[in-house]
Amino acid sequence: MDQAPSITEATFEKRREYIKNRFPCLSDCDMCGLCKVFHGKDPENAFEDYIKGNRSFEDVFADYKQGGITL
Repeated sequence: MDQAPSITEATFEKRREYIKNRFPCLSDCDMCGLCKVFHGKDPENAFEDYIKGNRSFEDVFADYKQGGITL
């Protein structure tokens, strides 16, 4: 997967699109596990600070990294 768009250079829409493509809902929670990693949050909600440009992708991701997913 490509590098996450920078919060200083990418638009809100580009950051949101990146999250939607990076963490798509597979509608199979038993096989996917993203909801568990993000503590029951939709990835768009989990990465809201990144999408809005308040924090970098890496900073937000670090909040959930202990959940077992990798970049």
